[in-house]
Amino acid sequence: MGMKQERTDLFRRAFELGANYDRQKFDRPPRTGVSRDELLSSLGGPTPENGLSELDALEALVKAAEPGLQVSTGARFMGWVVGGSHPVGMAADWLTSVWGQNCANYECSPAASVSEDVTADWLKDLLSLPEECSVGFTTGATMANFTALAAARSEMLHRIGWNVELDGLQGAPRLRILIGDEAHTTVFTALSLLGFGRNQVKRVSTDDQGRMRVDALKESLEESDTAAIVIAQAGQINTGAMDPFKAILSLLKDRNAWLHVDGAFGLWALACPQLRSQLDGVDGADSWATDGHKWLQVPYDAGFVFVRHAEAHRRAMATPASYLPVQSDIRDPSHYVPELSRRSRAFAVWAIIKTLGREGISEMIIRHCHLAKRLAQQLSQVPGIEILNQVSLNQVIVGFGDDEQCGKMIESLARENRYLLGGATWHDRKVLRISIISWFIDEAEIDGLAEDIIRLWRELDA
Repeated sequence: MGMKQERTDLFRRAFELGANYDRQKFDRPPRTGVSRDELLSSLGGPTPENGLSELDALEALVKAAEPGLQVSTGARFMGWVVGGSHPVGMAADWLTSVWGQNCANYECSPAASVSEDVTADWLKDLLSLPEECSVGFTTGATMANFTALAAARSEMLHRIGWNVELDGLQGAPRLRILIGDEAHTTVFTALSLLGFGRNQVKRVSTDDQGRMRVDALKESLEESDTAAIVIAQAGQINTGAMDPFKAILSLLKDRNAWLHVDGAFGLWALACPQLRSQLDGVDGADSWATDGHKWLQVPYDAGFVFVRHAEAHRRAMATPASYLPVQSDIRDPSHYVPELSRRSRAFAVWAIIKTLGREGISEMIIRHCHLAKRLAQQLSQVPGIEILNQVSLNQVIVGFGDDEQCGKMIESLARENRYLLGGATWHDRKVLRISIISWFIDEAEIDGLAEDIIRLWRELDA
């Protein structure tokens, strides 16, 4: 058998194994029952001395790994805000691996570079963000936030005469960082990586839905005239609530401040005319971060950063070197993200947007929000079950009696393993947290989930 035929057989078998998993995922329990010790036993062992054939190695990987996979791309995974990996995105992502392009610059891969240019414009259009924004394709919202905040750091210090790219942070003028108290933990990680320690960050109090309080922000801003970076949120991770962007921008109007918006999933509400009013004023910010592997259903991993001030964005991220080709009239992808060498995430994004279009993306998001309200409405009719958030997006947080009862409910749902849901603490109370965002979730799944929750609660409460 020739080498070409061996490769064809290998790829065909990989497709067969992947397609078989994809077919079966709707019938599998969403949570794996395999222990870590079992996975270490099947995947581990001493370093191989003599290799297997490519086909045998592939079969061995599937046999060892598949039992330990959570069915996160199915219709019953609602424990975290995890998209369902749209089929065309999976197919395009597979081709991305086959093509093996390094998306560092145009010379490395003209198609990868241009696909980023095109999808960047599509994304700005879908999200109604300013045309002048520069765009970077990252691993996810964590690095998108990091990139945007690096641009913010660069610009705010540049305005007061300090070049952080040349002179670093030691001896630099101090910047104020203000952020809502219910911001996502990864934003604090990004700030820490940029040299803004947690004790340096001013946490602004929030309301009962996790929205930043405008009066508290005003009070914090009035404490000092120091240049500031203010970080707002589109889609609180538990409630889905949006910060009051228009009011925040009004406070920042005459101040030396940069407004960044962490919109890992909530920013996608901009793609829906029916939801856009929840983000009134958000287009006035200086930078935005969101995920592709959440509501756009791109396979892991994909995130996007948008920066109004393209020069600051590029200044913070560009990686110049004598051996790297430069064409002044062509955008190089690596000038807008931390990595130089990376895969092309734009191919899968291009395929999904081309498949769904503006109307399909909007319909999907509206469907998920409708399903969240449908679930909340059914559960709220039952005595002892409380819906603890204003269900305005796709997130539902549920309380059951006291913390002990809620803990038992979470354990019972996990034991039945029909749906993968998450527990959390919200305002010092134990809650069940439900994220409705997978491409595949429909009314039948939501009604089935409601029935299970109600049945288990009645059994517990009896």
